[in-house]
Amino acid sequence: MSATRSTAARTPWGLLLAASGILMLTMAARQTTGLFVEPIHRDTGISIVQISFALAIGQLVWGAVQPVFGALADQRGPLPVLVGGGLLLALGLAIAPLLPGAWGLNISLGLLMSAGAGAGSFSVLIGATAHRLPAERRSFAAGLINAGGSLGQFVFAPILQLVISAAGWARGLWLMAVVTLFTLPMAWPLRRRAGDHAGGVAAADGGLRAQLRQAVREPSYWYLHLGFFTCGLHIAFLVTHLPGEIALCGLSPTVSSVSIALIGLFNIFGSLLVGALGQRFRMKWLLVLLYTSRAAMIAVYLAAPPTPTTFYVFAAVLGFTWLATVPPTAGLVGKLFGPRYLGTLFGLTLLSHQLGGFFGAWLGGVVLASTGDYMVMWYLDIGLALLAAVAHLPVREAPVAPPLAAG
Repeated sequence: MSATRSTAARTPWGLLLAASGILMLTMAARQTTGLFVEPIHRDTGISIVQISFALAIGQLVWGAVQPVFGALADQRGPLPVLVGGGLLLALGLAIAPLLPGAWGLNISLGLLMSAGAGAGSFSVLIGATAHRLPAERRSFAAGLINAGGSLGQFVFAPILQLVISAAGWARGLWLMAVVTLFTLPMAWPLRRRAGDHAGGVAAADGGLRAQLRQAVREPSYWYLHLGFFTCGLHIAFLVTHLPGEIALCGLSPTVSSVSIALIGLFNIFGSLLVGALGQRFRMKWLLVLLYTSRAAMIAVYLAAPPTPTTFYVFAAVLGFTWLATVPPTAGLVGKLFGPRYLGTLFGLTLLSHQLGGFFGAWLGGVVLASTGDYMVMWYLDIGLALLAAVAHLPVREAPVAPPLAAG
């Protein structure tokens, strides 16, 4: 039997598809929130800045829970984390129309929905599967799981836009709440505590605290945090405010839903391609290319006329890089420190991602209220993308020696 066939035989496809399906639904709930901003503002009178702040809280909460849930999954197994998160996600979506005012959005969408979505997201899912895969398959697996999240955005953006237009934003949220409950049965294949391919970092590695102390002393780990901060700012700004940008151009909400769907569709291809390329090329160079291309794309968009075609092309090209940063970033964390505590260590990089996400969602609303458009944010996006590209140049790809066990 060839090495390729042997590797394929060891790839747990059922596990990967279950993880991809869970991410499809949790990301569908998160990445379509921009479709609700204008309808909520119009029907309730809550200001755009207040709605943006609630969604910014959600970006921060989603990131803050990643290392916590990742650590719980590393220690206790992913099943209870995924089930509890699915219930919390559905609850947050369901009660959002029932709680009045901006504080209600802060609690429902900002806290409950986002915490639940975080429990069924990258740190838990990629961490759980990485333990059961040989090292050479982890980049591809991360790309496959990531593609599931983009598929959710592609499928549900037009559906939710139709529901919002026909029946109102409240019914759109209730529909999404029901759909997210399907994450509960999908969690069952991930019930085992991982450990099959732990590599060089095993039970005698000094424990989680020793691994965290080692990680914070590694400069490459911080460079990855900086890149992910930038990625989070980009994504949160666009997912929250792209519909507003399109409305400022006098275009219909349909252009918004199609653009968001196209971002999700093309990120499926981007995630799969980058995940596969991570098995052949140095992952830091993939990240340099992704961030540089984002800066170029935004510059071209700003110079183009504000037509539906412009937004569709921009969404498709940007979508190719949208979350394609996840497989190489997760892969580099795994290369540096091994898979034993990948859920925790990658969860911390996701916290940086969502710190950027907080500022992307919130500052977008502040800039719009202050200047009447989003131009300042577009220039900020370009500058940070170039900074992130440069920051990845010194990233190492050789494993860090595991910390010694105490005593």
